[in-house]
Amino acid sequence: MSAPYRLLIWCCKTESRHHSLFLPVSSSIATLPYVRRKTFTTMVAKRKHPDVAPQDSPMEELLNPQLPSNVPRRSVRNARKPSQELRPSTTATEEGKLGLMSTRSMIKSQKTNEDVGVDEAMVALLKMENNLREAVKRQKLAVNQSTVPLSPENGEDEAAFLPQASRSIPNARLAEQEKRDLEKKKPRSTAQKGPKARKKDPKKDPDNRSDQADDISAPEDPEARNEDGDFVPEENDINGIKQEGARPPPVNSDYLPLPWKGRLGYACLNTYLRSATPSVFSSRTCRIASILDHRHPLQDPMQPEHPTKNRPDKDQPADVARGQRYVESLGLANARDIVKMIRWNDKYGIKFMRLSSEMFPFASHEEYGYKLAPFASEVLAQAGKVAGELGHRLTTHPGQFTQLGSPRREVIRNAIRDLEYHDEMLTLLRLPEQGNKDAIMILHMGGVYGDKAASLDRFRENYAKLSPSIKARLVLENDDVSWSVHDLLPICEELNIPLVLDYHHHNIIFNKDELREGTKDIIELYPRIKATWDRKGITQKMHYSESCSEAVTPRQRRKHRPRVMTLPPCADTMDLMIEAKDKEQAVFDLMRNFRLPGWDTFHDVIPYEREDENRPPPKPPKKKQRRKKRKAGDEEAGVEEVEEEMPPPPPPPEIPEAELGMGGPNNRVYWPLGMEEWLRPKKREIKKKKTGAEDDVGNDE
Repeated sequence: MSAPYRLLIWCCKTESRHHSLFLPVSSSIATLPYVRRKTFTTMVAKRKHPDVAPQDSPMEELLNPQLPSNVPRRSVRNARKPSQELRPSTTATEEGKLGLMSTRSMIKSQKTNEDVGVDEAMVALLKMENNLREAVKRQKLAVNQSTVPLSPENGEDEAAFLPQASRSIPNARLAEQEKRDLEKKKPRSTAQKGPKARKKDPKKDPDNRSDQADDISAPEDPEARNEDGDFVPEENDINGIKQEGARPPPVNSDYLPLPWKGRLGYACLNTYLRSATPSVFSSRTCRIASILDHRHPLQDPMQPEHPTKNRPDKDQPADVARGQRYVESLGLANARDIVKMIRWNDKYGIKFMRLSSEMFPFASHEEYGYKLAPFASEVLAQAGKVAGELGHRLTTHPGQFTQLGSPRREVIRNAIRDLEYHDEMLTLLRLPEQGNKDAIMILHMGGVYGDKAASLDRFRENYAKLSPSIKARLVLENDDVSWSVHDLLPICEELNIPLVLDYHHHNIIFNKDELREGTKDIIELYPRIKATWDRKGITQKMHYSESCSEAVTPRQRRKHRPRVMTLPPCADTMDLMIEAKDKEQAVFDLMRNFRLPGWDTFHDVIPYEREDENRPPPKPPKKKQRRKKRKAGDEEAGVEEVEEEMPPPPPPPEIPEAELGMGGPNNRVYWPLGMEEWLRPKKREIKKKKTGAEDDVGNDE
């Protein structure tokens, strides 16, 4: 190190005491390069009191004689706000101190500013790209919906932007409605982000087929746009709500199918048995990860499995057969509970039930699927035997991802596997001949994919590939998004497929040119619908549910009311499925309101109490202590404490297994609307103690 630099460092240490030492070396320092001079500049210490101005030193005047005052500061912790003015005592030396900054810091500051500019530009480009994509989608949808015919005069370039003949919408009023939707609404996408975006539910979609299936319908649930082009949920779209609220009122029939001689039923779950102890239901399921975990043995194989204390030990070798036994055990437990549910239904006048598609988890999965025979043959045969003896009808309804009109081959493969699984489950029930015919599989047509005619063609092609057993059970149902009764009835008559009329779906999606909303005009199609069932010798069935009272828009109206208020104008011998949230309780309400057969077989539950469950044994009473005076002749006078043993309380009566959950001696199985909490023990309420201040306030009031 040269002598001037050593002298400079020594001078920095004694700056406050020997200012005169800087004068002899000023000429040497001035000859150093600017960058190297800055390298040895001292950093101003952080001030504890920012309102005190820093003291300037002569060395700073010598080191920075010509530096501009607008050079960025090296540290911003003492930087003044723009609103703050410099003190009047600011000198040139202080301006020189403000210009202290290394070349590295200057470059870093420049890079930071450049990065900020690049980020802003990228955000602007992304916004432009998203706007362009949305504009292209809207224009493409408008082109597909237009009815401009192709002509030979159109060139290849023009023809690419014109709609194909098969894409024109035959229903003029539907095209008009979709055109209005195009102006103010956007089809919802399953990949769309936002508070209303659909999330995957592994319980509802255990096979993860939502990634494989296309949109179920087109258009999907829409969202409106505001003036800025942002998407607004339908419930916040005031104009849409007003428009839907101003639609013509429904026209309903005044016919009631009384006296009732048909069968009423519900779908999949019994709310009373589900909350029983032990719980009775047929939809126990799991995740694929659970199957993989259960390929390993338990930490203690001699003890039952526990969610925290005795879990599968992943350090042990895995066995595929062990994991398969685990998932099969869930299916067997579900199938055993079917017998209990059928007997419960029969006791209270219900003769019709839909089996859960999740009875055997992942049975139709491409990788983890399995056949039900032989491990479930005996259990299912027992359930079918009980159903046949009691005249109980059993049906199924494959999920929304089971579509035969999809343009994607993987979706078709999954759909066929799922139909084969349902067909095997119903076949293994070994029902009587008519019961086996009535054990149908109800299916929705699925998505439109921009062209109903092409979707119907694909359905015809894939339907021809199904086995005769599946064809004998397959039934189509109108939905509440795309396919109306008028859309499905022709193809049902063509392919000899029965059609299930769903009144709730029909009131949302129907051909406005042919009939009005409500149950009156649809009666004209009853003979054609019934003929689709009679040709195959299957007992006809219909679905009935109602929208919530506050529902206005189509999406809101799709939600089912917890219970229905009336019966539809169907035949009095119909098998009627009540699709309501409260399941069997909705059937009970109809029985009570219209005095249907079985209405007097059930009574209200006792709030928070159940008479059809085994209660735990009572706790032994505490020993009672009693004081006993000693006699006068005793050696020691005084009082002696004697403990008396209390007799144990009598044990509660034990309820036989067959009577568990069946309603008890008084058949208490009905809970009023909104009182489902009565089925469980009442939660303990902890009352907070009032503080002294609160007591004073209460007294003052």
